[in-house]
Amino acid sequence: MNERHALHVLDVLDVFCGPDGRHGNTLGVVRDPRRFPDQASRQALAAELGYSETVFVDDPERGVVDIYTPGLRLPFAGHPLVGAAWLLDLAELNPPAGQVWARGDGEFTWITARAEWAPPRTLTRYASPAEVDALPAPPPGEGWLYAWAWEDEAAGRVRARGFPRRDDGIVEDEATGAAALLLTDLLGRALNITQGRGSQILTAPGPDGTVEIGGRVRLAAPAPVLTPVPPPALVPKRRTSFF
Repeated sequence: MNERHALHVLDVLDVFCGPDGRHGNTLGVVRDPRRFPDQASRQALAAELGYSETVFVDDPERGVVDIYTPGLRLPFAGHPLVGAAWLLDLAELNPPAGQVWARGDGEFTWITARAEWAPPRTLTRYASPAEVDALPAPPPGEGWLYAWAWEDEAAGRVRARGFPRRDDGIVEDEATGAAALLLTDLLGRALNITQGRGSQILTAPGPDGTVEIGGRVRLAAPAPVLTPVPPPALVPKRRTSFF
């Protein structure tokens, strides 16, 4: 990342970390996006950063946010909203898709969203977690694939992996809130999802087609502290006498 961009990507988070605090999906948060006022400049930064998503905070008090993958703008995405809710300590976020409620319980940060806001995903069930683990990255085919299998159906424990299968450099998504939302809506029950290398996503269906999605968030790289450089001292000009 060049120096100009380092001044504006204020925080890097890991969202949906495992119980040991590791893993999670990396998120870039731009809390002062004035140097990136339009979609073209934001898309260029998201592509340069290469994270699965980068979120721009346009209004930190009202929670107005703008979300980008390296290749496209999204009206809704789970892990950027969970991460932004944690970082900004807000009870409400406003991505383009609509109003998202948020809460924290100490260990987990939760958002409540509607299933129809999630981008389309192909949810494919496999016979066992071993089959999910054995998939190549990416698997053959086109379109966003969420591969999943029951680890313990009675307990609602799921093993999953996510493959965008699009030409933007993201071969496998470590933890995918939108896909977890869709799977929860499809199954109609609370889930405890282990995705990727060991990330954890918790979900619970709510009323009227809503789903609550929760996970641990940690600060991977805090904002750089910028020390203003003082202007050079003015040296008084030497006066020349003509007497």
